[in-house]
Amino acid sequence: MTDPERKRLDPAWHSMLGQITGGISPAALINAGVDWALHLAASPDKQSDLLREALTGLAATDPAEDPRFSDPAWTRFPANAMALNYLAAQNWWDLATRDVRGVDPKHASIVNFATRQWLDIFSPANFALTNPQVLQRTFEEAGQNLIRGARYWMEDLNRLISHHPRRPSTFTVGEDLATTPGDVVLRNDLIELIRYRPTTANVHAEPILIVPAWIMKYYILDLTQQRSLVAYLRDQGFEVYIISWKNPDEEDAARSMQDYVDLGIRAAIETIRSRGASSLHAVGYCLGGTLLAIVASAMARDGDKSLCSVSLLASQVDFSEPGELGLFMNESQVTFLEDMMATRGYLRADQMAGAFQLLRSNDLIWSRVIRHYLLGERTPDNPLMAWNADATRMPAQMHSEYLRRLFLHNDLAKGRFMVDTASVALTDIRCPLYCVATEEDHVSPWKSVYRLLLLTDTDVTFVLTNGGHNGGILSEPGQPGRYFRTGHKAEGDPYVTATNWLDRHAPQDGSWWDNWSDWLRNHSHGRKSARPSPVKALGAAPGRYVFG
Repeated sequence: MTDPERKRLDPAWHSMLGQITGGISPAALINAGVDWALHLAASPDKQSDLLREALTGLAATDPAEDPRFSDPAWTRFPANAMALNYLAAQNWWDLATRDVRGVDPKHASIVNFATRQWLDIFSPANFALTNPQVLQRTFEEAGQNLIRGARYWMEDLNRLISHHPRRPSTFTVGEDLATTPGDVVLRNDLIELIRYRPTTANVHAEPILIVPAWIMKYYILDLTQQRSLVAYLRDQGFEVYIISWKNPDEEDAARSMQDYVDLGIRAAIETIRSRGASSLHAVGYCLGGTLLAIVASAMARDGDKSLCSVSLLASQVDFSEPGELGLFMNESQVTFLEDMMATRGYLRADQMAGAFQLLRSNDLIWSRVIRHYLLGERTPDNPLMAWNADATRMPAQMHSEYLRRLFLHNDLAKGRFMVDTASVALTDIRCPLYCVATEEDHVSPWKSVYRLLLLTDTDVTFVLTNGGHNGGILSEPGQPGRYFRTGHKAEGDPYVTATNWLDRHAPQDGSWWDNWSDWLRNHSHGRKSARPSPVKALGAAPGRYVFG
């Protein structure tokens, strides 16, 4: 067998394993497990702590504090005993996989995470015979709930086998979703640039360019008429543009992060400037914000002052503490994913979505299993669910570079990230920054997002809002229960840790959107007459790429 033929076996083998493991490298998991087990075996103090926990753990456990067992039905025997014993076992394993002396902290976190996933599977809430709510429903409906659940399970299995895991939605892009009127003013091999039609006679002199993450369809920011960030900004008197990324396929396997810089943000900025704007506000969401920070650093390095402000929404620029999403980001895991992508040229959308679901398995996996297959209820369709199911793929080359250069090596935070054969530094950015994080973000943990203040030397307004990665950003005014904290760090101010910052800033009722709109307005320079729709538009919003 020749060397090239031998090398073609690894990707195929790893791709097959990935279908079984959900994309997780078995070597990475085993390595962490061995490290933990050997050190635990050599820690008699830890073992005595575990023995004490096994003897007294039941007394310190309250099932009512866990959402899975909060229903009154769990307070009656034998359900209460099952819940109590399960949670005691969960607490025991949590203690066993934490604070074992000598274990690599990342290995300890991996074992803790993996153990929690396994324990979640065996929760008594997940089985019909041990869930009192399911038993009561089964008695009331004479088993019809289980029959419906079996039918729902077969429907979902058939969709999975046919590679069409998305359930038909009652919401349609262009009719119910992404309906803000606009025009496609640029289309290249990677993006469509959409300009929204102004609703005010005059607009602020600097337009807004929004850069969504390439792992999502852009219309999360133009979800419905009531929950549209772009429509809100448009009605505040801003000329708004947004990038709609192409959903990559095999032909895009060699697309690199440099392509996303050049064909993405740079192409969009050049188009906006060609339409008469000397400068603009740039906004990035999630990974779109990370890419925007890279481009803003490169522009500052090259003396380009086209950006009068940069806003980063739930975006990380330092990946040293990325939360549980970064647990398996090591050489073994990245190599495993690279081999999986090599067989197709991209990472499948469901593989990416599965990683995010594992971070909140009780909310995103097991609660749905109970509702759909045991209680026989379909979750009512809603716009956010429809968008969430409309996932995108990752081109192999770009995703590999992203994982290695950002997650694995943290090159951007360390000043080593290369754009145009030269490195970029966040400290070069001189325009004011507006940074938003969300309290319950499992994708971009807020303390990780906050590290932007440590890595920049310009004015930064930091906002912490309630909600999660999507819900916190979609915080339209007028919704009850909304609040946020905000603080300002001027150039030259001493750094304050995230914990101290939280203690010093009290929450304010309302939506951070209004605060941001005022900030953008204060960093704009005059107004001008709104231009009509372009004569040579390439089509109406939402464009073509959103349907890919």
